[in-house]
Amino acid sequence: MGIRRVFSSLLHYMLPRKRQGEGEAVNERDSEIVTKKHHISFSTDSKNTAETKTVGTSSLGVGNSNNKGSEPTIMEMAFDNGKPRDIDEDLHSRQLAVYGRETMRRLFASNVLVSGMQGLGVEIAKNLILAGVKSVTLHDEGTVELWDMSSNFVFSEKDLGKNRALASIQKLQELNNAVAISTLTTKLSKEQLSDFQAVVFTDINLESAVEFNEYCHNHEPPIAFIKTEVRGLFGSAFCDFGPEFTVFDVDGEEPHTGWRSGCVLRNSGMTELNDGKPRKIKNARPYSFTLDEDTTTFGMYERGGIVTQVKQPKVLNFKPLKEAIKDPGDFLLSDFSKFDRPPLLHLAFQSLDKFVSELGRFPVAGSEEDAQRLISITSDINESLGDAKLDEINPKLLRHFAFGARAVLNPMAAMFGGIVGQEVVKACSGKFHPLFQFFYFDSVESLPTELLDPSDFISWKKKLEDVKSFCCWICFCAFSELCRIAWVPENVFHDAFWENLNVVINALDNVNARLYVDQRCLYFQKPLLESGTLGAKCNTQMVIPHLTENYGASRDPPEKQAPMCTVHSFPHNIDHCLTWARSEFEGLLEKTPAEANAYLSNPGEYTSAMRNAGDAQARDNLERVIECLDRERCESFQDCITWARLKFEDYFANRVKQLTFTFPEDAATSTGAPFWSAPKRFPRPLQFSTTDSSHLHFIMAASILRAETFGIPVPDWAKHPKKLAEAVDKVIVPDFEPKKDVKIVTDEKATSLATASVDDVAVINELILKLDQCRKTLPTNFRMKPIQFEKVFSLYADMGFFDEYAWTEIRGIDEYVPCGWQGGDDLASNSLNKSDDDMKNQSEVVKIVIVADGGGSDFVWPYNAAERVVARVSILDDDTNYHMDMIAALANMRARNYSIPEVDKLKAKFIAGRIIPAIATSTAMATGLVCLELYKVIDGSHKLEDYRNTFANLALPLFSMAEPVPPKVVKHQNMSWTVWDRWIIKDNPTLREVLQWLADKGLNAYSISFGSCLLYNSMFPRHKDRMDKNVADLAREVAKVDLPPYRNHLDVVVACEDDQDNDFGPSSLITMILSALSCDKDCYHIESDVWDQGLRPDRATGENAEGFADALHDVLSGGQDNRGTAPRTESPQTPNPIDENDHTSTYNPQTSTRSSDKSKKKRKQKNPGEDRFLDVLENFCDKTDARLADLAKRIGFEQDASSSRKAIYDALDKMTFLTVETKIAVATQLSNKTNELDIFFALSDENKAVFVKLLLEGKI
Repeated sequence: MGIRRVFSSLLHYMLPRKRQGEGEAVNERDSEIVTKKHHISFSTDSKNTAETKTVGTSSLGVGNSNNKGSEPTIMEMAFDNGKPRDIDEDLHSRQLAVYGRETMRRLFASNVLVSGMQGLGVEIAKNLILAGVKSVTLHDEGTVELWDMSSNFVFSEKDLGKNRALASIQKLQELNNAVAISTLTTKLSKEQLSDFQAVVFTDINLESAVEFNEYCHNHEPPIAFIKTEVRGLFGSAFCDFGPEFTVFDVDGEEPHTGWRSGCVLRNSGMTELNDGKPRKIKNARPYSFTLDEDTTTFGMYERGGIVTQVKQPKVLNFKPLKEAIKDPGDFLLSDFSKFDRPPLLHLAFQSLDKFVSELGRFPVAGSEEDAQRLISITSDINESLGDAKLDEINPKLLRHFAFGARAVLNPMAAMFGGIVGQEVVKACSGKFHPLFQFFYFDSVESLPTELLDPSDFISWKKKLEDVKSFCCWICFCAFSELCRIAWVPENVFHDAFWENLNVVINALDNVNARLYVDQRCLYFQKPLLESGTLGAKCNTQMVIPHLTENYGASRDPPEKQAPMCTVHSFPHNIDHCLTWARSEFEGLLEKTPAEANAYLSNPGEYTSAMRNAGDAQARDNLERVIECLDRERCESFQDCITWARLKFEDYFANRVKQLTFTFPEDAATSTGAPFWSAPKRFPRPLQFSTTDSSHLHFIMAASILRAETFGIPVPDWAKHPKKLAEAVDKVIVPDFEPKKDVKIVTDEKATSLATASVDDVAVINELILKLDQCRKTLPTNFRMKPIQFEKVFSLYADMGFFDEYAWTEIRGIDEYVPCGWQGGDDLASNSLNKSDDDMKNQSEVVKIVIVADGGGSDFVWPYNAAERVVARVSILDDDTNYHMDMIAALANMRARNYSIPEVDKLKAKFIAGRIIPAIATSTAMATGLVCLELYKVIDGSHKLEDYRNTFANLALPLFSMAEPVPPKVVKHQNMSWTVWDRWIIKDNPTLREVLQWLADKGLNAYSISFGSCLLYNSMFPRHKDRMDKNVADLAREVAKVDLPPYRNHLDVVVACEDDQDNDFGPSSLITMILSALSCDKDCYHIESDVWDQGLRPDRATGENAEGFADALHDVLSGGQDNRGTAPRTESPQTPNPIDENDHTSTYNPQTSTRSSDKSKKKRKQKNPGEDRFLDVLENFCDKTDARLADLAKRIGFEQDASSSRKAIYDALDKMTFLTVETKIAVATQLSNKTNELDIFFALSDENKAVFVKLLLEGKI
């Protein structure tokens, strides 16, 4: 009951509110009454396709302002352009990211009819209701039968005998209260269709469909008509949106900047092109194009220019069903291995309609007589086609079609519900390219490999019931960080949990969580059905043991990041501006106040850390803290306004003046090319004006947030433009004069804007003195309040112990659940970290105890351990916190500097908040596709070619299915294996027996490790004494661990080479994972890896090998002596200690930081000893700073480094132009840079001096 109540609670807060100006939802249980709805449609003049006209009485705006006579607030002036806010942007944020406001407004004014409320009909209605259309009318004349229970997810046993439409309305209404839902339970007439913009029929004969379609096609304006049906594992869809239907956005992608067929141009010289009108171009090349118009009277083109794509409307001429069924044209393909399938299914669905019209029933499942009759009808129809007839009819396929024609399967209904739901959205909005016109799909591969007799159905049903699956739900992961599986302790999701599963189904929202689950499935050899969505796109990937590669076998390339100099000085798109804005937000309001608090909490420790760092970053940190606590300290709200006004001048005027002073508009590069050439944009400073609402909005947001960091109350007048403008006018803005010799980073490879200086140490000491003086002027116990910019409900968990399990309802700030409150049997909260008053006073962060109640729930979640999760909930979507207001204002003012198109607050939220676009239709389709593959997994006897990976884009529409990629096979002598194969050793063997066992297979193991501890390496003489020890005993002795009760095996990692001394590199060694799934207590995983190659004999000097082994062992054991110490409690299952979140023992080639090529490259460096040491250390130590010093002392590298520094200083001592302080600084810097050190000593004395000068200038 606990889990169910959580879902109910979450659903309560996910439900939309009534739109402004609308009445109550219509729940018409009396069937015949249909509310007359306003009609909206879109017609296009064929002579001018760019013009769009709206016809009808319905207004696209569904809300009105209630305070017409009152003064608009600054937020309304800045972001709403005077228009009423008719869309709940918080509720529809992910959908708005896909459709945009205009499409959403059209949806809000659209009325849709869905006829046939079996499984497919309810899926379509569900998707439309979630999309937020104005109204949905449910039509069905039939009653709920037991048969319907298997397809319609809203039916229950108490609905048997009720009308299907009436039985569906209540639960569908719960999905979205803002959509008016009504019912029709009597026979439908053509005239009733005029009330709708789109009608969908899921259970209608062909004759009636032709009649209704004819009416819709000829209606003025046309009514979008869709006929769709699901028959077993076969489905079809037909669309007719009228004689002329205009698509305003074919693909939904953002307009590109580049050479396109229709473009808006901005340039210098040929000013005639700067009128903003679209122009057609031709002969497009990478750096040039030709205008398709006469330009002889235009000015001379000089330089520069921005070309932006203008999407052209597309007019589609649909044929009515009566014509299209005879001449279907090209079919939309989904599986390219089935080129001949759509024409045959086109005939099969016609044959089925004829079969039902003649016999009044569907073919009986398993009836050969009915199947043959259907095949005969299909052959007759085919023969009547004349020259268009098919050469061959597949009787086996038609037989499958006949056997399942009566059934409506949930996966097929979900898939077609997503496709058809999206087509309705296209019909109502003109957004995305419609399906033109027929689409057929089948998944006969989902059938059991061996046909079942009727007597086998009971055993098959029992097989389904016995399946234990683990769904990593994205709906359960509504609070994404909390439900990332990666942090869940493995004493909860232990070995027995994974071993008892039959299949794992993913619906996660981040790659790291997917990789973790993939590694667990790989480790325990469990099938993984992976899926994901991104707006109108969706994909599925099947990971089947021994048949396919695993999810982590291939990775998408990392997202390309804009160079730092581009973001900070040379932005050329709004993404750069928003990236800069978020960086400034975090620097001003989070990092600097946090630095100030760190200093104020412990001044001595903080200043000591800054002195020890002694670099440009430490200097910058101190300068920002002094600026915040001294020069820019705020004591009143007027001070905050002054700070915001001066920040505006600094950001958008002074910095631009300095930039254009350093690089004038006619500046040239060293090669003589114009400096301000594409993609660079020459900026212009802004002149502040209180009459500009966007300027004033920046001041408001910045001053309010600044006041929050200093704990200053915000007066009510701060949000009113006139009073705020009066306060801003009081601010005195000093004049600005650009400075000479200011360095502005232009190197795209630069990773920091801070410039190192030889005087950093002296400057840091001076800044510390100033900071100490400033601290004396502050009030006692003064602290700032850092403001964090985070995504909606970003939860961070801190695991502890708690005696009870419960879910607290998360109600936000205003409805905070107080300490000790009891809300029912399953709700309790009595371990909150703060008092009720303290919590209610927080406007951004709420701390809530969230623990799980597994009692009485059918959800597979083994809550056997006493766990407590303390979660921090940050509410970004709260418009009153001004986070997005400031970020949007920062980005737009900067965009205005560089003549970049500005964005509204919603678009800024999408980009800066990294909101993933999502719609119900693509999610439904992915769900259906995954469940179709689930049939195959449960059957367990399908081949690789039977499975399908899918990529779909409902916007185009595009469906691409292909067989999964098989795993890579590695061969060694007469053996071969893949990543799925396992070798098992039992009976607690000795180390010698393990080595011999591997040697018998032609593999010479030179290193064996357990977790982060080295059990054996052939280069260490002392390790020969361990040969006759049992591996389990050796692990306890060296690693100080015992196997936890939930683990029944021991994992060891082995590095091997063959008889020819060839290492097994990452591409092949990974596939030699020798792990066990389930075995006795003394059963051992043997895993092959290369991360411990650093301990090979050729990677260390022989004289230091013994000391190296001792030192390394001490470091990896946490600096403890092996004798007489308490056993460690770390889990032994993680082979790589660097990644604390990766609990899998399986080696992954993509995550490995080691390779043979890298090893060879390391050996070529001048100082191989130190490099080898670092190579080992980076793989074994997660606390490198402390352990580096300890290890260096033990093996003598500290002395080597000291000698190197002395040699450097001796060389620098000959350079008389350097001061003593400079020589010391340069010697220290070179000692930490191996490559630069090699170059330095390779140069002559004269060139060494040049090298040092370049180093001091920051050019090296």
